[in-house]
Amino acid sequence: MQFTIFVVSDGTGRTAQQALDAALMQFPDIAVDIRVRAEVRTKNDIKVILHEALNENAFILHTIVQNEIRHEIVRAGRINNIETIDLMGPLLARLGHQFENVPEQKPGIFHTRNKEYFQRIDSMQFAFTHDDGLRTHELDKAEIILIGVSRTFKTPLSIYLASRGWFVANVPIIIGIQPPKGLFEVDPSKVFCLNTIASRLSTLRQVREEHLGKQTGDYASLQHVRNELLFAQGIYNRQPKWTVIKVSSKPIEEIATEILAHLKPKSE
Repeated sequence: MQFTIFVVSDGTGRTAQQALDAALMQFPDIAVDIRVRAEVRTKNDIKVILHEALNENAFILHTIVQNEIRHEIVRAGRINNIETIDLMGPLLARLGHQFENVPEQKPGIFHTRNKEYFQRIDSMQFAFTHDDGLRTHELDKAEIILIGVSRTFKTPLSIYLASRGWFVANVPIIIGIQPPKGLFEVDPSKVFCLNTIASRLSTLRQVREEHLGKQTGDYASLQHVRNELLFAQGIYNRQPKWTVIKVSSKPIEEIATEILAHLKPKSE
C-alpha cells in the first residue's frame, strides 16, 4: 500500500520535507508519495490543495506560519475529514508563550534567513558525491579540486571546505594510473595539489595499516610512499598553474585557510 502526503508551506516547503524525510527513516518499509505545495498564501490555495488531497485519499503535513491560513487548513481538513499535521503552529505558540512575544508570521522568513545554511547543505552533498574520484565528468562544477595520494587529507579537507559553503571535489593520485583527462581541462586556478614528506606519510599509513590488520601490502613502506609522491609530482608538473600545498604537520583548518587564500572571495 502506498500513502500520499501533501507537504504544504507558505515558504519553500523545504523545512517540512526535511522533517518528514527524517521521520520516514523510521518507517523503511512504507511506500510514500510526497507532493510539495509551496508558496501557499491564500484560502483559495488551501481550497485547491484540500480538493487534491481528498481525491488522492492523502493527508497533509504543513508549516504555515500565518495564523489565518493555518487555521483555514485545519478547519477545511476537519470538514473534509482530511488528516492535517501542523509542524509549525504548536511550536510558535509555545515559543510565543515562553518569550512573552508574538511571532512575526512572515512566510518564507526561515528560508530567507537561512540561505547560507541551505547553500552549505548543497555543498556538503556535492562533496560526498564527488569524493575520492567520483563523478569526475563533473569536475567543471567544482569550485575547488583537491588532488593527492592516499592519506593527504583530501576527504577531511573536502568536508571542511564544504561546511564553509564551497563546492569541492577530490581526485586520488594512484601510482601507475593516469588522472582523468577532465582534470587538465578545468580552470587550473581551482586545482590544489596536496604534497607531504614521505617519512610522515609512511608513519600515517602505518597507523592505517595497523587498523586494517596489516593487510595492505607495501602501502605503508617508505620506499613505496616515495615512489607514489614522485609519481604524483610528475603529474603536478604537467600543469604549472596548479597550486601545490604542503600538508605535513598542519591541521585541516590551516591547510584550508592556505587554499582559500589563493581563491577569490566567495560571493554571497
